[in-house]
Amino acid sequence: MKIRSCQLAGMFYPAESSRLLQMMEDFFGSPCTGCPDALGILSPHAGYVYSGRTAAMAYSAIPEGFDGTFVVIGPSHRGFATTVSGIPWDTPLGPVMTDTGLVSALSLPVHEEIMAYGHENSIEVQIPFIKYRFPQARIVPLMMGPQTRTEVQRISEHLASAMMDYKTPVRIVASSDFSHYIPATEARKKDMYAIEALINLDTWEFFRRIKEQDISTCGYGPVGVMIETLKQVSSVHKAYLLSYTTSGDVSGDYDQVVAYAALAVV
Repeated sequence: MKIRSCQLAGMFYPAESSRLLQMMEDFFGSPCTGCPDALGILSPHAGYVYSGRTAAMAYSAIPEGFDGTFVVIGPSHRGFATTVSGIPWDTPLGPVMTDTGLVSALSLPVHEEIMAYGHENSIEVQIPFIKYRFPQARIVPLMMGPQTRTEVQRISEHLASAMMDYKTPVRIVASSDFSHYIPATEARKKDMYAIEALINLDTWEFFRRIKEQDISTCGYGPVGVMIETLKQVSSVHKAYLLSYTTSGDVSGDYDQVVAYAALAVV
């Protein structure tokens, strides 16, 4: 059976299953008090030492017993066109099966070579979280190409159409970091301005604020796809900011940080 191998194990997260398990147990050791049952989440995709605890907070907004399908949407950092994967993805904790039925229903191009090229981190770093917390769940890895309004609308229409006719419960993960390599105080000010629009699920205001402030959010497109899809298939009305951190909280360097947020859409 063909499988998408781990490319970032030993770099972004531990390659040894015992170390990864220990790290996950630590991340999920502080429960998300009062977390909603989210239909979609925003989770960061940096090295676990920096963003893992924030990512765990996002996944904590979905009950542990969830055994449906996660559509994991990440941006292509290398400029590839939008594509999906139809094969299992490996992790140090074991493989995660892909929901081939939903992949087929999406009617989007499948390119395993592109998915495996160049150590793309936006999707891969999400998969061990899913394997650990939701061991029976399946995935649909979806890498987004151009992060434009047109592409958001195109992908969300494909995804909403497939989800409305699908019997298996689906949750959507949008993979994104926020401001990159600016002082922490500036990052927080800019990011909170953009996140304020997300709280009200206003995708296009979110996009406008990112452009207006030149915010270096790398996965704003996947966030837009998540929100616009959920608007079509459910009665979501709000996003909750669960956590906001920066790399400086770990490194102690607050002059040049990368920022991370965990959000839950309900």
